[in-house]
Amino acid sequence: MKTFAELGLSTELLEGINKLGFKTPTPVQEEVIPRLAKLEDDLVALSQTGTGKTAAFGLPLIQMLDQKQMQTQALILCPTRELCVQVHKDLASFSHFLPKTRIVAVYGGASIISQSRQLHSGAQIIVATPGRLLAFIRQGDVNIKNIRAVILDEADEMLQMGFQDDLNAILAATPETKKTVLFSATMPQEVTSIAKRYMKDPVEVTIGERNQGIENVRHIYYMVAAKNRYPTLKRIADSNPDIYAIIFCRTRQETRDIAAKLIDDGYNADALHGELAQGQRDHVMQKFRRRNIKLLVATDVAARGLDVKNLSHVINYNLPDDVAAYTHRSGRTGRAGKEGISIAIAHLREKYKIKQIERRLKRKFELGRIPSGQEICQQRMLHYLDELKTTAIDSSQIEPFLPAIMESLAPLEREELVKRFVLSEFSQLLNYYRNAPDLNDKQSESRGRREPSSGRDNERRDGKSKTYKNRDSNDRGSDNERFSRFHINVGKRDGINPGRLIGEINDASVGGPRIHVGRIDIQTNCSLIEADTRYAKDIIKTFSSLMINGRKVQAKIADDKERMTPRSDRSKRPGRPSKPHPIRSKRKKNKSE
Repeated sequence: MKTFAELGLSTELLEGINKLGFKTPTPVQEEVIPRLAKLEDDLVALSQTGTGKTAAFGLPLIQMLDQKQMQTQALILCPTRELCVQVHKDLASFSHFLPKTRIVAVYGGASIISQSRQLHSGAQIIVATPGRLLAFIRQGDVNIKNIRAVILDEADEMLQMGFQDDLNAILAATPETKKTVLFSATMPQEVTSIAKRYMKDPVEVTIGERNQGIENVRHIYYMVAAKNRYPTLKRIADSNPDIYAIIFCRTRQETRDIAAKLIDDGYNADALHGELAQGQRDHVMQKFRRRNIKLLVATDVAARGLDVKNLSHVINYNLPDDVAAYTHRSGRTGRAGKEGISIAIAHLREKYKIKQIERRLKRKFELGRIPSGQEICQQRMLHYLDELKTTAIDSSQIEPFLPAIMESLAPLEREELVKRFVLSEFSQLLNYYRNAPDLNDKQSESRGRREPSSGRDNERRDGKSKTYKNRDSNDRGSDNERFSRFHINVGKRDGINPGRLIGEINDASVGGPRIHVGRIDIQTNCSLIEADTRYAKDIIKTFSSLMINGRKVQAKIADDKERMTPRSDRSKRPGRPSKPHPIRSKRKKNKSE
């Protein structure tokens, strides 16, 4: 392993690194710094979040600056204001012993007048979010026609957030002679297209494997009924007394709801979502970094770019629709050589999602067992007593009061005293978990339930649509239950299968009765699904809050002209009987099970 001095960095930068306590370069720094210092080739660097990417591009960028020139020489683009602020802070620390270095951060949510003033004073390196930078370019406050290098930090995040048009406009304003360096944790098609369009024969540096999760993150999933998501979250928090975690939710409303429930239940929690003003976001993050908040409930968009050290857990309250999003989530724990835990609270019909993520990350997930109330109480009590025994105390402060205390407690036997002491500390926890039900899914544990099919067994050989018949379509419950047909703008090309659709509808029924589902017709670009008319608003709301395969899902009541594919059109594989719906069918156990 090389040292920073062997990477060719200047004395001033080495002093700055030493002041920050850096000892040896990380693998991505060891690979990228020498290449970027030469500034000879475009570069694509694939590396997970938390591997030291900022120093990998920041140190050589600072070193290549012409300190006599105050014009903009390098540009760093970040997906979020939080990451923008963090990168600016890190670069300022690296250049501590180079006082003439001018680095300016521009991002939304802050005073545009103040940022404009800083730019006019001179900015050798601009760290920016795409939207705010493009506004400055159009106003004539920024000139990037002579830059030597542009860094796209977390490029996959920027594209997923919808910045492709802004990136195209910014990169089109840069000189052809500049070198482009693209950092990304994953390499989706959109990132590949950016590389092809704006980079010339880029050198690829891959730390680990493409789209692979961090090595020292343990992945656990719990299979639960939809109504038990929140009780499961509470048990996870209660069974980990020292938990320090980010909890990811799909929507802003769900983020607010879960944070409010946690606060009402006595947890140090708060929400982070896109509707917060910059000042509110900064206040929440300040409390979280100081650990005044132990549980931060956030959406993917709001949490992008956050740099928080020593997270013990990342909790997926809902699994993301995009596997790359799970990679980013889990990458926020297990940093700097420390171990971390990524937990997924999965619906009973989301097993296929777990399998997809396992294949992409090349990691085997553990099926977790939700602890019982008695186990949690015992664990919390013993943890508290262990801390009590090892905590240093200054007995001199209580010494004058000991005679009176001992006299007051003299009538109590030792066992009685212990009981009263423990009950005074844990009565609320004990009352909550008294007669607590078992939340573990018995069918999942016994493997008695058939896992959702990927849909391939029912796929037509001619590539046409696939139609599935749910047993509920013949048994529609009470007389007042009618079915509506819903149109959803995602289909076979988006990897949709019946299990996914029914799993989302099941989420819409949280806290209420099961929503009956009828026939499902998965076509190439859309899907039609029959479901109980009484829950139409809930179903449309649930689907319309999703992003699947990078597309915003839109759900509506289907037009009368939109018909299900007739059952007579469904093909059967030679020698095989047609299958009932893979989700609703009852599976007969094999003798070996």
